[in-house]
Amino acid sequence: MGTFRIALANLAFPPSPAESVARAVDAVDEAGAKRADVICFPECYVPGYRAPNRGVPPCDPVFLDGAWHTIADAARRTSVGVVLGTERRSGDKPLITTLVINRDGTIAGWQDKVQLDPSEESTYAAGRERRVFTAGQTTFGVSICHEGWRYPETVRFAARRGAQIVFIPHIYETEPGAFRPDTFADPANTFHEKALLCRAAENTCFIAAVNYASAGSPTTSVIVKPDGTVLAWQPYGVSGLLVADVNLSEATGLLASRLNTFDTSIPGSDDVVG
Repeated sequence: MGTFRIALANLAFPPSPAESVARAVDAVDEAGAKRADVICFPECYVPGYRAPNRGVPPCDPVFLDGAWHTIADAARRTSVGVVLGTERRSGDKPLITTLVINRDGTIAGWQDKVQLDPSEESTYAAGRERRVFTAGQTTFGVSICHEGWRYPETVRFAARRGAQIVFIPHIYETEPGAFRPDTFADPANTFHEKALLCRAAENTCFIAAVNYASAGSPTTSVIVKPDGTVLAWQPYGVSGLLVADVNLSEATGLLASRLNTFDTSIPGSDDVVG
């Protein structure tokens, strides 16, 4: 099994939904020029995450359908797979989701956010299912933001189904008076970046986490190796693509596969779905 080139779109929050699409297309084009196999965007990059201070307009299925087709065309033109942080309508509330687009521009499917942060429950609906995706000989999963930090089962779900890589698209911006890191996994920082090291090491898989670029952000985009060491990380607050090659043979999934389930009658003891 050979190398696989990952691009993480560490981009600033888009000023409008239309601009989110334009910037996403530009990033896919750049990823193609850098011969990436796949590019992953932050949580809800199109049309933008619905934070209280952002003023993102109501969920518009017509706009989203057009946006997805435009980005899928870019994927086909550049032969780059896309893991797009976006949203989709579900009843009265949108779902936080990722749209996975194949390198030929076809739609591989969706991974909805199953485990919402409590602060999101008034704005978003929760998803219900988990799955893995393939890109050539590569299998990968997606665990969105809060899921990856607080629910390690979401990463193990993918690793136990052969995922060599788990993407963690997220949004995490600084708060007044918070510590502002300039070194990855600084001991004075929050636990979040250290959790990424654990997710990789406890499952023997690669973790590729992507955040928005913002001043003082508590996390940055990073690729973590299956032994829990850092392969590459983006300087904090710097907009751009983080591109790195991963050696898929290192992602054995050994530790995830060795999980012993002592009582399968306990919900979530093995096939955790959220």
